Amino acid sequence: MRKALSNIQQRDHRWFSYALIVLLLTALSLNYDRTSFANISANKQPNIIWLILDDASPTLGCYGDEQAITPSMDRLAREGTRFTRAFTHAPVCAPSRSGLVTGMYPTTIGSHHMRSKLINPPETFMSLLRKAGYYVMWPGKTDFNFDLPDPKAQTAFADPPSGSCDSRANWIDATLPRQPFFAYLNLGIVHESQVRANALQHTRNTARLKPGESHDPAKMKVPAYYPDAAEVRHGLAQYYDLMTAADYTVGDVLAWLDKYGIAESTVVLLFSDHGRGMPREKRWLYDSGIHVPLIVRWPGKLKPGTVRDDLVSFIDFAPTMLSIAGINVSPRLQGQVFLGDQQAKEREYVYAARDRMDETFDRIRAVRDKRFEYIRNFHPELPYAQRIAYNEENPTMRVWRKLHEEGKLNGAPALFFAPTKPPEELYDTRSDPEEIHNLAADPKYQKVLARMRLAIDKWIKETKDLGEIPEEELIRRGVVREVQRQGG
Repeated sequence: MRKALSNIQQRDHRWFSYALIVLLLTALSLNYDRTSFANISANKQPNIIWLILDDASPTLGCYGDEQAITPSMDRLAREGTRFTRAFTHAPVCAPSRSGLVTGMYPTTIGSHHMRSKLINPPETFMSLLRKAGYYVMWPGKTDFNFDLPDPKAQTAFADPPSGSCDSRANWIDATLPRQPFFAYLNLGIVHESQVRANALQHTRNTARLKPGESHDPAKMKVPAYYPDAAEVRHGLAQYYDLMTAADYTVGDVLAWLDKYGIAESTVVLLFSDHGRGMPREKRWLYDSGIHVPLIVRWPGKLKPGTVRDDLVSFIDFAPTMLSIAGINVSPRLQGQVFLGDQQAKEREYVYAARDRMDETFDRIRAVRDKRFEYIRNFHPELPYAQRIAYNEENPTMRVWRKLHEEGKLNGAPALFFAPTKPPEELYDTRSDPEEIHNLAADPKYQKVLARMRLAIDKWIKETKDLGEIPEEELIRRGVVREVQRQGG
């Protein structure tokens, strides 16, 4: 099963992502008519587009990354607002998306274990948009850690539009919508499976890159927590190549909006589902795993070229989209509105959780303010570097483990292979952005430690965190339906 999944993930993600764009914009074109543009302009409900990068950290030129070649994303930042402190609540795709679409913490609703379809389909913000008159298109990745709703129900996934989508012209020549739309595009080309893809696959993925846009492994800046090995540098270079490839797709979407004059009536959000798809980043609660890029362009509402440093959580996205669309936000939702007229008071903290990852058990919780991150390891007896079969396919992980087994690691790269974890970790992300120096035992930081402890305790209690209850017990109680442990 795992081998089959791996083969699927190794398919040509470039063409798959491209096909999704064709499908999406073709479907929109089938439902649109140029003569209705005046009606859309008069409608206070704006169009909304989500551009979601798979497995990407804030490694964009507009975030100051000198290795990045991302002109279209940088353009979006110049024309909108760049958020410097946006965080997911889970450092892996399915639990992360679960909270994105429901506005609820996975640890509250029972979708917190990776690859566990434990719950009946909950209500999503997309279904509420559709009921409010939006045309919703979410092709491709519905990786929410719960099954899709009943296709006969009035949801975002009912009666999907059909039609030919076999050429780029199908959406380049699209006409305008009869109603406001919400569109999702998954930029899967950056996924970890493609970061470690073979040379032929990588060549296909990066076919649109121009001369000089490929990255030289020798020039890569290697994070301090990694060994400086050829495999690591190669993976980093491929990642940056893929970010440039994704940038071309972002440019295609912006050009489509410009061509039909609907950019001014469309809110565009670009972000990632979690951190970069490499070891100790994806799947981990350090900033490398939960800190994501977030750029929002909303003409007439957000001043171009602005930067915001307030804390934003993925839990906030669902209520914010509903608010933008003029839909009442249920107090049941655990997030808060961060855009528009109903924008809430700034957050003091954001929270994140890691539970079982595929076949590997653990429970870790984190709280982050604007400067410090506190991490609680509920199972300090377990090492960081437990084997996750899917993760072990990564050449960076393999060479890192090999160097450990040969006794060749020292300093920061050796920390990840400690036989146990500390019960608590505290990092000053201002002076230590790569989170290498644990300050939990430092007398100078005990007041910070106490404050962060209190914050995480309060969050666990108030959100009714299900993490302490074994999956088997949840199933026995009838809280959840089934467990599927497969994939990475």
